[in-house]
Amino acid sequence: MSPLSIRRPKGKAATSRSTPKIMQLRIVVLPGDGVGPEVTEQAVLVLREVANIHGHNFHFAEHAAGGEAIRQTGSPLPPVTLDACLAADAVLLGAIGSPEFDHLSSDQRPETGLLRLRKALGGFANLRPVNSYRALAGASPLRSEIVEGADILFVRELLGGLYFGEPRGITSQNGSSVAFNTMRYSASEIERVARVAFAAAMQRGRRLTSVDKANVLETSQLWRQTVSRIALEYPQVALDHLYVDAAAMHIITNPKRFDVILTENLFGDILSDEAAVIAGSLGMLASGTIGGAVDLYEPVHGSAPDIAGKNLANPLGAIASAAMLLRHTARLEDEAADIEAAIQFVLDAGYRTADIARGTDGRLISTMEMGQLVSEAAAEAADMRHAYHAV
Repeated sequence: MSPLSIRRPKGKAATSRSTPKIMQLRIVVLPGDGVGPEVTEQAVLVLREVANIHGHNFHFAEHAAGGEAIRQTGSPLPPVTLDACLAADAVLLGAIGSPEFDHLSSDQRPETGLLRLRKALGGFANLRPVNSYRALAGASPLRSEIVEGADILFVRELLGGLYFGEPRGITSQNGSSVAFNTMRYSASEIERVARVAFAAAMQRGRRLTSVDKANVLETSQLWRQTVSRIALEYPQVALDHLYVDAAAMHIITNPKRFDVILTENLFGDILSDEAAVIAGSLGMLASGTIGGAVDLYEPVHGSAPDIAGKNLANPLGAIASAAMLLRHTARLEDEAADIEAAIQFVLDAGYRTADIARGTDGRLISTMEMGQLVSEAAAEAADMRHAYHAV
């Protein structure tokens, strides 16, 4: 019996794990660089277990992207990879980036392939949940009374702002190098991501904080005006506005004040990474990008080349991203919840990868061991849920 075996409620026998809703899913897996292949392998392991439990058919096709694709083809996003992604139901990405390509021009680097992929898939809303697990309170550098109970959903606009604005470049002026980027937003871009955030808030605590820098940036002034206008369509949601510097402070000092945080591309990138201290590690954070032709799911962490290939990386962010894939693309809420419950069970049982071992009493395990334990616990979680439904 698994060390994570769940005690079923007294008098409630497990029922068949079969479900009347059989799902066919075509999932393109882009392992990417560094620890990406290691964590995506465990996410796929868990997805295969879920498919086996419920009788779903998940079809996986693996393709190269990022640095690995440069090695194979000379391009960070080969046409065969992009075509496969566009034909899929969802894309599961590991991590992109490697220091060995830092000498390349910006349009040839691995990260450029990721930006091209995001633009081609069309997903404009990046969902980044950040939760504080009681079992990992000691892993956070913040005091447990600050982080315990924190549950934030970041909604980050993903296709605008400095990352995509034109013109951009590096030139020479008066004998000196000059670099420039353009932060640009239209009202329509802001409207569509705002509606995603307000809809999410309706399903949660009905509180939304919009983050900008409207005291100095015209783009933020338009952002604030537009979000305030869209708020009129959601009178049940309490809206407040924060400047990005104030938001950064409050995320650290009082994270429980937040429910949904809506912000633009650059601010969302920085703030959601900062919020990793709430969960105890960047390796815990998942993300899903929705709103386009094909949804994209990836852990928030980078490629971590210093630990790549050592079986040390935390796969929970990738596994939680797989749960988001089931929830948002496949609409398989129960199966997604089973994976999330499995993560909780494993952490409560004391199992830790190195990044979340600090300050906790737990058993240190490898990437592969963590994936296997979550896979086993997902089966137990499904059994437990069916047992409750049978009564």
